[in-house]
Amino acid sequence: MLLEGKTGVVFGVANKRSLAWAIARRAADEGARIALTYQGERLEENARELAASLNNPLVLPCDVTKDEDIAAVFAKIKDEFGGLDFVVHGVAYALREELEGEYLKTTREGYRIAQDISVYSLTAIAREAAPLMDGRNASVLTLTYLGGERVIPGYNVMGIAKAALDMSVRYLAENLGPRGIRVNALSAGPVKTLASAGIGGFSKILEHMRNRAPLHRNIDQSEVADAALFLLSNMSRGVTGEILHVDCGYNIMGM
Repeated sequence: MLLEGKTGVVFGVANKRSLAWAIARRAADEGARIALTYQGERLEENARELAASLNNPLVLPCDVTKDEDIAAVFAKIKDEFGGLDFVVHGVAYALREELEGEYLKTTREGYRIAQDISVYSLTAIAREAAPLMDGRNASVLTLTYLGGERVIPGYNVMGIAKAALDMSVRYLAENLGPRGIRVNALSAGPVKTLASAGIGGFSKILEHMRNRAPLHRNIDQSEVADAALFLLSNMSRGVTGEILHVDCGYNIMGM
């Protein structure tokens, strides 16, 4: 039980296919007590239904664009858990119309929304979490994607957001390292999730990566969850500021 006696919070659980949920379930299976957050009434039912399969989790509302919501989440966690050993940031969003056509046509508002929700939220969450994680060999983990390193047609403004997220990981790792808090990112290959449904031509991306990756297949949620377990547990106690690719090796390919 790699996370026996540990406590953690997972942001971004949307439904049973989401990577955040796969990670939350894996962490709970390894002994962690979990808090889950949901954004808005539309996702509350899903979050509570999924939480019912875990061991007495906290289920809390949180709109990550509101600092007061984030602060309220960590105030409740402090009351219930006392301290915190890991945070999983699985939040990302862009307007659907920004994922169509050319990146050149990105609107100012579309850019702002993608950066606020997908990138700045990590910093806002880490700032509130840090006092609960001081000196606990704690871990902050976010989910990124290769579209922040290379051009993925149709990913558009989310690619720019993921690039900023990757750099945020490095700056936060430097800031929080002296407090015994590690910050890393997990870059998963394409997986069918609610988020991926908004990307044009996603089935072609799956086919291309399956054909080009060294392992000649796509990944599944369980492989992402297993890698996340490594980054959340003491097994990765010497690792911070890193991006771990879980994509069957696709990221190493030039052609």
